[in-house]
Amino acid sequence: MRAYMCSLGVFQFVIKSYRRMENEDIATKPVTRPTSTPPSTETIVHTNGVEAKDISPTRSPKLQGYEFYRKVLGSPQFVVAPMVDQSELAWRMLCRKYGAQLCYSPMFHSNLFAKDVKYRKDALQTCPEDRPLIIQFCGNDAETLLDAALLAQEHCDAVDINLGCPQAIAKRGHYGAFLQDDWELITEIVNTLHKRLSVPVTCKIRVFEDRKRTIEYAKMLEASGCQLLTVHGRTREQKGPLTGIADWTYIKEVRKHIKIPMFANGNVLGLEDIKRCIAETGVEGVMTAEGNLHNPAIFTGKSMKTWDIASEYLNFVRKYPCPVSYIRGHLFKIFHHLMNLRPNSALREELAVSNQLEHFRTVVDKIKSKYEPYHLGAKIYDVEEVDPSILFIKQGFNLSLPPWLCQPYIRLTPETHKQIIAEKMRLAEDPNRPKRQFFDIEGNEISRKRMKKLRRRMRRPNIPEGKHVRSLECCSQCANPVGNKCEYRLCRTCCRDKCYSEDHDCLGHGIMIKSRIVKSKLFKCQNEGKREYVLSEDVEDMPVQCSKDID
Repeated sequence: MRAYMCSLGVFQFVIKSYRRMENEDIATKPVTRPTSTPPSTETIVHTNGVEAKDISPTRSPKLQGYEFYRKVLGSPQFVVAPMVDQSELAWRMLCRKYGAQLCYSPMFHSNLFAKDVKYRKDALQTCPEDRPLIIQFCGNDAETLLDAALLAQEHCDAVDINLGCPQAIAKRGHYGAFLQDDWELITEIVNTLHKRLSVPVTCKIRVFEDRKRTIEYAKMLEASGCQLLTVHGRTREQKGPLTGIADWTYIKEVRKHIKIPMFANGNVLGLEDIKRCIAETGVEGVMTAEGNLHNPAIFTGKSMKTWDIASEYLNFVRKYPCPVSYIRGHLFKIFHHLMNLRPNSALREELAVSNQLEHFRTVVDKIKSKYEPYHLGAKIYDVEEVDPSILFIKQGFNLSLPPWLCQPYIRLTPETHKQIIAEKMRLAEDPNRPKRQFFDIEGNEISRKRMKKLRRRMRRPNIPEGKHVRSLECCSQCANPVGNKCEYRLCRTCCRDKCYSEDHDCLGHGIMIKSRIVKSKLFKCQNEGKREYVLSEDVEDMPVQCSKDID
């Protein structure tokens, strides 16, 4: 029996060895694969010291153009724009509830995203319900943008390149709309991402003054591999108070000359604007930023009560936390028309200093309790005075919505802004101009400096005047506050005097007199040619001694 088992084992070993040799022989022969179905492989790409998965040879071919627009994105028409510090997860989920069909992430800095783990963790927040989603990056280096996109591609349906940001920070960093003159670099960036990513690459641009150059710009992006193009109908100079009106005719001309899906951006204040833009330009969808911030339900065509929208947003924030500055910014946009009213100045100040979720809820509840009776008809609303420091356009019709409903913000025209600036300059140069007067609560005239101090005090009403935020222990030798980490419970000046006179150290104040004396004595001993030195354990009781040579 043992002989039989032994022979059986030898037989199995021979069979395994033969199969292994056969496999090795097959592995050395070239294997031909159909070009239409690329192999399923996964490699690790190291670029600029960043390790990321490159799955460009995907298991299924990457969809492009209209096939990507229909099958992956679901043919969206209502799009939430990428907004720095504003289109975070909580806001995107609120917008999806009210009809948004596609959302963009905030703009992420590609270099920070690729190299800073904390930045990437804070930025890359999403959930299964947050689809379809496009993540936007800014940058001016193809390899750095690729590093960032490779780390993000598993969490989105496409990667967008920001070529439209007109802000000063984009000019300093040489990205956004300030790349639009460097076509060679843009071609390299778009083409690199198109070839190396497993998801499509899209672009968002602004127009040139020259209509023909704008068309050539869009055609160049399409040829480089852009699969979806968003065109903002303003130039990069049109920003801030000089924003003006976006020109849809540029968008219409671009639409005629490219064959990939397109979104339009600019002049969108309501649902009717979206429908009109699609009809006039022929684009597939419309992207909105400012209109969405003032009314997240813009895609439904409804003007919701501000306190209801704000409460829903805060509920999403509880589920998907975000920085306090984001929350404050959103609530100021939602309550924009209410906060501009003079009787609501206290509420505006309270919202400005709120830094906890419950504080924001308190402000929302106060607004609701004040204006809900007017909305229900229980009280008659008398139009409130607008804060005189706020510039606004006086409407020449009686169809304006009550201020407690979400509604668009209409900017001053560039011409009006220029007139205001010119008038201010004229008054500043006039030596006979009337001085601006300031008054306290009791009506007494006060100085500008005193007025600023009163306003600061109003922002922190719970802190008594003349008292510090925290109680301070006084120094035992003077009236100055004691150092928190001082070993001798003295202020810095008294502590320094004590250390100098008594040869002490104070780590709390960073005064190291004793240590410096020890070092100086050691240095002196070494310079005198002594070969050994002995330090006493307690330098305070026994000074440093240099030993003599012992034979």
